[in-house]
Amino acid sequence: MADLQHDRPRLAILPALIFSSRWLQLPLYLGLIVAQGVYVFLFIKELWHLVETATKITEQQIMLVVLGLIDVVMISNLLIMVIVGGYETFVSRLRLEGHPDQPEWLSHVNASVLKIKLAMAIIGISSIHLLRTFIEAGGLGGPKANFTEAAVMWQT
Repeated sequence: MADLQHDRPRLAILPALIFSSRWLQLPLYLGLIVAQGVYVFLFIKELWHLVETATKITEQQIMLVVLGLIDVVMISNLLIMVIVGGYETFVSRLRLEGHPDQPEWLSHVNASVLKIKLAMAIIGISSIHLLRTFIEAGGLGGPKANFTEAAVMWQT
């Protein structure tokens, strides 16, 4: 019986070191998981505030809070794509084949697909921010305005 270790060619030290350096990304992905936890906390806090004040605030204020909640969800989706897709593409396989909860997009993820998905997510997040700006732009020139005319122009 042949030993499997002897059947595979051994990597030279420098290529092995370079190949192993991909594991340096692991703490970065773990940090993004912690950041996602912070976003979950922020979402719950904002949702609780919305429920508490729903009868005391205007429809426009409710819409702005809901847009903020949607923004948190979209950023969280972006984090998942980066964490799962990046780990799968650059660090190591997750070995989820046949798992009932495996996301469909993960079966054909590569650097190009990940880049396109990230770009689409960033466009969606930017659209939410722009919509919030347009809603709040109704108060331009007023004492409680959050934006100047120049800031609105630069965002568009």
